[in-house]
Amino acid sequence: MAVGGPPVLVITRLDDATADDVITELNRRRVPVVRLNPGDFPSEVTVSGTFDSIGPGGTLATSSRTLDVGNVRSVYWRRPTPYTADLALSEQAALWAVEEARYGLGGILAVLPGAHYINHPWRNRDAEYKPAQLATAAHCGFTIPPTLITNDAYRARQFITEHGPVIYKPLRETEYTDGTGRAMTVWIEDVNPHQIDTRIRHTAHLFQQRISKSADIRLTAVGDHITAVRIDGSPGIDWRRHYEALTYTLIPVPPEVTKGVRAYLDAWGLVFGAFDFGLGTDGRWHWYECNPNGQWAWFPDHITAPITSALADRLEHPQGTP
Repeated sequence: MAVGGPPVLVITRLDDATADDVITELNRRRVPVVRLNPGDFPSEVTVSGTFDSIGPGGTLATSSRTLDVGNVRSVYWRRPTPYTADLALSEQAALWAVEEARYGLGGILAVLPGAHYINHPWRNRDAEYKPAQLATAAHCGFTIPPTLITNDAYRARQFITEHGPVIYKPLRETEYTDGTGRAMTVWIEDVNPHQIDTRIRHTAHLFQQRISKSADIRLTAVGDHITAVRIDGSPGIDWRRHYEALTYTLIPVPPEVTKGVRAYLDAWGLVFGAFDFGLGTDGRWHWYECNPNGQWAWFPDHITAPITSALADRLEHPQGTP
């Protein structure tokens, strides 16, 4: 495709270093880019979508750009902020307006004619459900630690006793704050039967056998471009708590894992996926999860550069390399 041409639409918040890297690469290639955060609607974004027998049309306008929705090359769907409402609205009217925005603007952004999505937001949404991830991973041939999702205290204690050591981890990385509004993280932690009480009944909890591992692995897939990084140095279970202690090493991917990754992406209709594995002391790759919109930009440049290039390739050439 010639320099210029239809733009790439990047859907994300202002502070997104991962998207920044990809946008920088697209700019270097002189590919037009429009950045849009649906959370800025309606204060800073105006939408006019048209629908008839021919199909969708219309425009999206920000303070600096106007986009023809029928002329979008590809969409990089990253991490937009939640939809908002005009502050002048009452609480009930604001709730209603937010849902109208989600299904109106969100619906238009999901049906841009001819656009190539990385990933389509509805595919991201579907692929975030941990029970469905586990079921799909098993179907794709991955090795999965025994896992229980329950709100039954007896079953939880029984599972921990039978499969210990066992960890608890959240089913989704939902935004969570304390009483002051400070952002909190729910970490992966060891759990024992004595910690389980009747409060477990209030919601679903995920418990999983903790494998005997020698390292963690983050595998980033962009279509057929697969990058696997061995993560060493974490003194605890959840390596995300110890970035300053970590070391990163590029490693080859076993053929059976590559086959499973491709099958998994195909099953969900995904182009991109960030897979987490535990490297067992037995040498096996134990599947933990796949974040359809996971992070990778914190890795050193020699690791991130090929990932950035692979994403830019797919966004620049939706139909393949010319």
